[in-house]
Amino acid sequence: MCPDDSWQSIASLDALRERAKLLSFVRQFFDARDVLEVETPVMARHGVSDIHIDSVSVDTRPAPCFSGGQCFLQTSPEYHMKRLLACGSGAIYQVFRGFRDGERGPRHNPEFSLLEWYRPGFNDHALMDEVGELVSGWLGIAVPERVPYRQLFLEILDVDPMLADVKSLRRLAGEAAGDAGFAADLDRDACLDILMTHCIEPALRSRPAVFVHDYPASQAALARTRIVDGFPVAHRFELYLSGVELCNGYWELTDVAEQRRRFVADNRARRLAGKVEMPIDENLMAALDSGLPDCAGVALGLDRLLMCGLKKKAISDVMAFPIERA
Repeated sequence: MCPDDSWQSIASLDALRERAKLLSFVRQFFDARDVLEVETPVMARHGVSDIHIDSVSVDTRPAPCFSGGQCFLQTSPEYHMKRLLACGSGAIYQVFRGFRDGERGPRHNPEFSLLEWYRPGFNDHALMDEVGELVSGWLGIAVPERVPYRQLFLEILDVDPMLADVKSLRRLAGEAAGDAGFAADLDRDACLDILMTHCIEPALRSRPAVFVHDYPASQAALARTRIVDGFPVAHRFELYLSGVELCNGYWELTDVAEQRRRFVADNRARRLAGKVEMPIDENLMAALDSGLPDCAGVALGLDRLLMCGLKKKAISDVMAFPIERA
């Protein structure tokens, strides 16, 4: 039997109605811009190699024309959407159910709603314009300000993330985490991540909407890079709403050799961290090799956008059935 009231939805009916309104708003927004809505697999034969993300694995049985074996619930539709772009789809978007293993907290649920879209002919700043229009249009707020990653660290911590030595960064990260020995073995980017989550993000709570851009090239993920003031930076941006990270966008990398190099480096990092290595998605590699159009793409958390709009503190407040009640 089901104990107490755990069978009931956590989200209120008002929150469920607001979700429906948001989905309608999103579709109208992209219809007006002639961006095609698509659907891609939620389960596929490859997961992501990013060391900070773990895919949910699924064992499948053989079936006609399919050998079965290990598959993965997708953390995002990126790889499949890029294959569509290489097929000549033009501008596309998708409302997607994503999955990440081991993630649960006030802003995380293992299953979540994602809005992802790609714009051929856009760079990262052109896409920031469009993200700003969508978010400010939905929330009724001013267009987000834009601040380079390096400038934020200098303003808030008086630390230059491009010049500071790793020893200093470890000391600062340990202080931020409240444990002097915590960061003793962390690499440069891990220390910067700690400072971002423990110091920068809390400082952004007083600012309604901020695009952070020009991340260090070592944090480029699938973005292109360039040199700014003598330092390599990524064509990558994130949007924060009152300190809540909402989206991650790139002027997309189209160089297949560089992409393969990054996937290999990801797996090396996973191996050193004791994580399972992820096979490279050769279908994605073939798509890049065939010619991915010059484009920018972004993934935006719809649950978090609802949280911000309804001024909720937990993602559960905007989900009918989070994992504990699923």
